Parts: sequence; C-alpha cells; structure tokens
Amino acid sequence: MNWLSNIRTPGLKGLLGKRDTPENLWIKCPKSGELIYKSDLEAGWWVTPAGAHLRISPRNRFRLLFDEERWEALALPTTVRDPLKFRDDKPYPTRIRLAKSKIDAREKEEKALGGDAIKQEDCMAAAFGKIGKSPAVVLAQDFGFMGGSLGMAAGEAFIAAAEMAVTKKAAFIVITASGGARMQEGTLSLMQMPRTTLAIQDIHAAGLPYIVILTDPTSGGVSASYAMLGDIHIAEPDAMIAFSGPRVIEQTIREKLPEGFQRSEFLRERGVIDMVVDRREMKATLARLLGHLLPTRSRKQVRQNDVIAPPDVPDAAPPSTRSALD
Repeated sequence: MNWLSNIRTPGLKGLLGKRDTPENLWIKCPKSGELIYKSDLEAGWWVTPAGAHLRISPRNRFRLLFDEERWEALALPTTVRDPLKFRDDKPYPTRIRLAKSKIDAREKEEKALGGDAIKQEDCMAAAFGKIGKSPAVVLAQDFGFMGGSLGMAAGEAFIAAAEMAVTKKAAFIVITASGGARMQEGTLSLMQMPRTTLAIQDIHAAGLPYIVILTDPTSGGVSASYAMLGDIHIAEPDAMIAFSGPRVIEQTIREKLPEGFQRSEFLRERGVIDMVVDRREMKATLARLLGHLLPTRSRKQVRQNDVIAPPDVPDAAPPSTRSALD
C-alpha cells in the first residue's frame, strides 16, 4: 500500500462522508434523451414531455382506468411451475422466483401511490371495477415479469378473467405487453393461444364487448392470438405491435422497412387497429365506448330473449360485439 493512500484531503467532504442519492431519481426519455424527475413522471402517468409512453405496472394501469382508483382484485389460478423440467443457464423455477421478487419489490414501492391491493403471481393481474360507471374486468399483462411471456399461468389468468366478466356481465378489457410465448414451457405455452381464443368466444356468446389495449411491445404468440381478436383495438402511441421483429423481417426479405413500420400509427393508417390514444386519455375513451356498447347490448339481448323461435329451428346465437359495431 502506498503511504499516499493514508492522506485524507481537508475540507467538508471527508467529514460528511458519501451522500446517499437514489439511483432512479432521474429517468431518461427514450425519445429526446432528456432527464426527467421520477416524481414528475409518476404524476404524468409515465408519459414524458416528448410523448414517450414508458412501460407501467398493472397497479398503475388499474389506478389509471378504474373510477376513484377502486377495484376488486381477482385471485388467479395456480399452475405447475416447471412441467418440462426446463433448464438453460438457470433452472426455470429460479427464473420465476427472481421475476417474482422484482415485482414484489416494485409493488411494495408503488403501494404508496394509492389503489387497492393486486394479486400477481406471474405476468398477469386482473381486477373488476367501474370505468365511467360501466362494469369492466381489466386484465393487465406485465412486461416486467419475464417479458410478459405467454405461458400456462397467463393462459389460466386470461380464462379466469373472461369467466369473471361473464359472471359480472361486464366488459372484458385486456392490456397486452409481451415478447411472445414462454420458451421454457414449449408446446404447453403455444396451447394457450387456442385456449384464450375459446374464452373470447364465451365473451361474445354472452353479448359482452371485448376491448384490447395494445402497449409496447406486443409481439409473438400474443399478437397472433387474443391481442388481435378484439371487437375494438386501441393502441398507445408509438407502441411496437408485431409478430416478428423488424430486424428478422429485414434479414428475411433483404429490404429496408418503411419508417415507423410495426408502430401504432403505421398500423392505424392501414386499418389494423382502430385508434391510437394517449394514455392520459385512455379512461375517458373507454368510458365513452362502454357507455355505448353495454347499454346497446343489454337492449338487444332483451329483445332477442322475447322472440320465440319457431318449432324445429335452433335459436340464433347471441349477436357478437363486432356485429353491434358494424
């Protein structure tokens, strides 16, 4: 050891010691590069001054959408954690535990922001409440849990939330955020695509609206199933919505893709989605839509129940939400 290392510089620095500064006090805007106070982002629902919509948790989704930030959390079914005994550089159960510890720490921090309790064991959280006084079940996908990957737990959560919507005679709203299917569950993960599709058919059969809010990113098996089967598709600005990423497509077709390809605005111009809505306007937009959809469907269901079907002719199926909008 050099004798110079024992010399302490004079002044207050040596007396006061190192200051404890939170590491996440500032957040960098991905669009402008501007540094923004975290507290300012929280107050603005994590939308930067440049318009970038940062990823947020299910709790903040529920706070944003439900009236008076009140909701009834849905206890989601449990599943077998490692059905294939999958192992890469880490065992699959270890990855799940690490992901769960991260969202538990985040939930502990966010409880102070307000809202009721949430119940999240995997990448999905669901709750029932009112949006503009209309009943709704909201299922929020959490990209912070293993990239929001679709596995058995997510599939069971989707089905349970859909069943709750039918029971409560409420609209079913799904907020997607996923990198695709969960590879650690193999074919069992892919099986959730048809299972969630059948749950959507139950929503339609009950005469209830199914609305999808697409956030950044929505891709893979999620975009190939329930994310694109909504009666109405709403996307946040500049969200990536795709099956395969742009780099894979460019390498396949050996061509440069157009500017903004696979982004919300690009897809809206081509009729893939219905509207692009700023996150801060999402609640008002949903309240307006539900105010039109739910009363209309109730009146149609009453009229249909009053009709007596002729002999030997099966009753017609309840009208779907899409037919009500056409």
